Amino acid sequence: MKTFVPVVIALALATGASAQTVPPGVTAALADPARADQQGDDARRQAAAVVAFSGAKPGDVVVDFLPGAGYWTRIFSGVVGPKGHVYAVWPAAGAKYAEKTLPGIQARGLANVTAEVQATNLPTAPRPVDVFWTVQNYHDIPNKGAGEPALRAFDAAVFKLLKKGGTYVVIDHADAAGSAMTGTETKHRIDPDAVKRQVQAAGFRFVGESRVLRNPADDHAKNVFDPAIRGRTDQFVYKFRKP
Repeated sequence: MKTFVPVVIALALATGASAQTVPPGVTAALADPARADQQGDDARRQAAAVVAFSGAKPGDVVVDFLPGAGYWTRIFSGVVGPKGHVYAVWPAAGAKYAEKTLPGIQARGLANVTAEVQATNLPTAPRPVDVFWTVQNYHDIPNKGAGEPALRAFDAAVFKLLKKGGTYVVIDHADAAGSAMTGTETKHRIDPDAVKRQVQAAGFRFVGESRVLRNPADDHAKNVFDPAIRGRTDQFVYKFRKP
């Protein structure tokens, strides 16, 4: 069985670092035979690079917000180990998205994972969190007329649940520079600069970007579900820290 478990990945960071070693814990988590059903997607998702970039480590508490089928949840479960914990959560308003996938995550019986639909729409956690992780979801928050107030409330909630020094990672489909939030509902994209501005306004410090999911061939004009670009969109990976 072939797996994607490189030891060193080049990470193009806004901070100027040119390379970063993938920690052994991340490499081991990706190589876990229990992940055989999802390892074929690791290269496309640049799993080693982005999980290493998050800084998650053994013993950490991680929130995977809107986790889908649990791809990232299962990786983080291996990374944080028995002394850590992963909360894979859907907001109350997103309960319908959990109907098909939540039972499957729970059925795996991962001792260090709590998968559930929360009673609230804003993220919460029963204990302080080291890493808050959300992939291809941030652009949905202002939709259906919710606008920037919804983003302000969301980012404030994330700030509250993170430990001092905790990390907030946002991965999403990029829209054109200067487009702000005009494409969040029609194209499912968001201007990276708008995200940076919004999250920093909540009190976070921007600490870097990984460019491993960037695609200069994407002109940002198409809906992310358009077959011409689906699975190959230009995506940004931003990391913020609670001071």
